[in-house]
Order: sequence, then C-alpha cells, then structure tokens
Amino acid sequence: MTTPLNCQNYINGQWLNAATENTLNSHNPADKSEIVATFPRSQADDVDRAVANARQAYRSWRKVPAPARAEYIFRVGELLLQHKEELAQLISREMGKPLTEARGDIQEGIDCAFYSAGEGRRLFGQTTPSEMPNKFAMTVRMPIGVCALITPWNFPVAIPCWKAMPALVCGNTVILKPAEDTPACATKLIEIFAAAGLPPGVINLVHGVGEEVGKALVEHPDIDLVSFTGSSATGAYVGETCGRTHKRVCLEMGGKNAQVVMEDADLELALDGALWGAFGTTGQRCTATSRLILHRDIKEKFTAMLRERTSKLRLGAGTELDTEIGPIINNRQLQRVHEYMNIAHEEGAKILIGGKIATDGQLKQGYFFQPTILDNVTPDMRVAREEIFGPVVALIEVSTFEEAIAILNDTKYGLSSSIYTRDINRAFAAIRDIEAGITYINGPTIGAEVHLPFGGVKQTGNGHREAGTTALDVFTEWKSVYVDFSGSLQRAQIDNRS
Repeated sequence: MTTPLNCQNYINGQWLNAATENTLNSHNPADKSEIVATFPRSQADDVDRAVANARQAYRSWRKVPAPARAEYIFRVGELLLQHKEELAQLISREMGKPLTEARGDIQEGIDCAFYSAGEGRRLFGQTTPSEMPNKFAMTVRMPIGVCALITPWNFPVAIPCWKAMPALVCGNTVILKPAEDTPACATKLIEIFAAAGLPPGVINLVHGVGEEVGKALVEHPDIDLVSFTGSSATGAYVGETCGRTHKRVCLEMGGKNAQVVMEDADLELALDGALWGAFGTTGQRCTATSRLILHRDIKEKFTAMLRERTSKLRLGAGTELDTEIGPIINNRQLQRVHEYMNIAHEEGAKILIGGKIATDGQLKQGYFFQPTILDNVTPDMRVAREEIFGPVVALIEVSTFEEAIAILNDTKYGLSSSIYTRDINRAFAAIRDIEAGITYINGPTIGAEVHLPFGGVKQTGNGHREAGTTALDVFTEWKSVYVDFSGSLQRAQIDNRS
C-alpha cells in the first residue's frame, strides 16, 4: 500500500484545508482496507471563499482574448498526455476501472483539451442583414460568469474536462466539486490545470459531501451556472433550485439504455458490443447497456453465446493487467445492485449467470459483483425500467422490429441506444424513431466521441448537450448587436413598413 494522498481545496491559486479542518477518506474499491486519499469535508464557508475569488477572477479572465484562453487549455492537454500513465494508475486504484479503461478516461480529457482549444478561434457568432438601410446586425457569444461543476466518480478525469475546458475557453471561471469517492483524481487533475499557468481564481476545487458542498454551490446567489452529472433524483433538485434562483443549468442524468439485436444481425459483432456495453466499467456508465432486446429467431442462440462469454470474464483489481471487470465503487452501491437481484427474483426474472456478490480469494477484500444476465424479463419489470448501475443486463424477447423500437422507447430515460441489423432501411428507421440523444448502428451503447454532442432526452437531461460545439451553448450567452450608421433614428417594423 502507498501513503494516502493528502488532498486539499484549491482556491484562488492556493492549496487550502477546509475551514473546519475536518477530513474524509477515499478507499480503493478493490481493497477496502486501503485508504487512497484524505480530503477536506468542506462547508458553506469554503464555498463562499471559492465563489468570491472566482467572481473576482472572472472580471479579468473574461477580457482575455478567447484564443489566448484556449492556449492554457492546450497546455493542459499536453500535460495530461505527459502524465497519462500516472493518472491512469490512480484512477484504477481510486475508482476501480481496468487500466485500459482508465487510460481511455485520460485520453478523453486529452481529446477534449485539444478540441476545446481549437474552439478558442471558432467562437462563431453570426452576421445577418438588417431590415433597415445603413444598419448592421450580428450576434456574438458572451461568457456567463461563475460556473459550478458537480461531477461523478465513474469518469473522474474525463467528465470534469468535458465541463471545465469549454467553460474556461468561453471566458467563465469555474469551481469543481468532485465526487467524494474520487478526490485524489480531481486533485491531480487540478494540479495539472494549475501547472498550465491559469491565473488564480480562474479554476477552483472544493472537496466535500454532495449534501453540503454541492447543495451550497447550487443554492449560492453568486453562482451563475450549474453543470451537473449524476442521478435523475439529484438532478431534479438541482434543476428545481436553479429554476427558482434563476441560474443557468445543464443536467446529464440517468439512462436505461438498450441494444436491439435483430434476426439479420452479425451475431458475433453484436455479442462483442453487448459484452462491452453491459460490462465495460462494470456497468457503471450512464450509457451502459442495461437491456438487450433480442428478436425471437436469434434469442436462444444469442443468449447461449452471451452466457458462455460472460462466464469467462475475469474480475479483479483494475491495476491488474488481466482484469476485465473491476469492482463496484463502494459498499452502498454494491448492496444496491445486490438488492436488484431480489427484485428480479420476486418479479419472475431468471438469473442465468451471476447474481451474487463475488467473494472468491482476493475479491472478498473489495466490492465485487458477478457479471449477471437476467432472462425472462418483461418490459414492465423494475429491472427493465430502473437504472441499476452495475454489471447486470436484462434480456427481453421481441417478435418484430416495430416491437423492439417500442420497448426500447418505453422508459423514462433517453440517453443511448443501439441496434444491430444488416437492413439499411431498418437502420434509418431506427435513427428516426428511437427516442434517445445517441443512437449507434452496429455498435454498442458506449463509446461517445468528444466532438459530437453528448446527452439525452426525457429524464436523462434538460435539453442541453455536453461535448461538441453544443457545449458552447451551455457556457455562453447570445448577444444581439445592432450598429446603425444612418445618422438618423430608424424604427424597426415601423419606418420600413407602409
């Protein structure tokens, strides 16, 4: 075991303890006896300090030319590249995902840095003709102010980068509140932002518990925007509070994603996609494949293929090179996944494989759950409708393409979706008819790229999208500008209409 990292808040360019000096610990989910880091249990006073300094820094940061702001973010990308392996090892220890996935987490941050840096020279507005003579009309993007970024533990580097990088390029200042399960990852990320030379107060870090620090940020009168990724229940509170206090808000929440496999699909390809989508990151992705909707003609064969491959998946610590499935993040979530097995049994679903907490050998030292396949699932069951957030996939049989799409859409969520078929007409009909923010054709439900919009419909989000150019609409306000060089008063809709 290594010495626990002593994490601190980062406010106005300084590393600080919480005002109360109370601390909490984060643990290695593969070995719960190992403390990875200690971190401050911050309170409202710490939030007040961070917000005041971010507000002060905003006055000057917003005036830095956008291409110059972008150069800082480009340097962050270069530093992430240099420290990629070190950070990946830390992610695997603190969050649990296998090293290959942890490296992907960092790579996503790197990609986001270089993409966002390019947007510093492309914060495009529009020019448009005026309806009046000798008058010029255009739109420009303006920063919003101080942004609170509340991020989850499952992508402890990528998601903070998704939020912070476009926010900073757009001229905002930010306060990051990371998940209490991954404070060390957040600390190392902010160290890299600091090393890139960002001015004091432009980026800040406040550790703590969601009900304390997160709540204080959401309710703070000097926060202009809240960007939240997490559960739909918490997101509803965030959205309600921001609506009441007139804050801008971007919500990215839950999913109950489905992969459809039609009778004409390439079954080996669909199998690879199902395994990666359902069990990648131990099913702890908002885009994870939680439902497999299988055409009756291939249901029996595909189920046998899936069961065989699932039985061979190796559980272990993320830092072990042959690990395919890492641990659940903490005991609370482990017990939650386990409880869904009781629910499945009560509702009449059949556990084909898995369904238990893994306790063999070293696995008993951590929070491991066997990869699980539930069969005989009907669309009305809770295991087919509620987000489990673990290595559990439910099999649902259908008879037609139309039935498959209807069942896929029959959920309160709408994040990611997938269909495997060789029929081009079905593929385009699925693109048209699936109710989701993301649709994959012959690919799994996970694997978003940073230059495309990310987000969903229904209770998955509130209409905004992260990543891609659409992130600029989250972190900027539109301003319409009119320049009248006629030398006289011109009244729109009056003087130019008879």
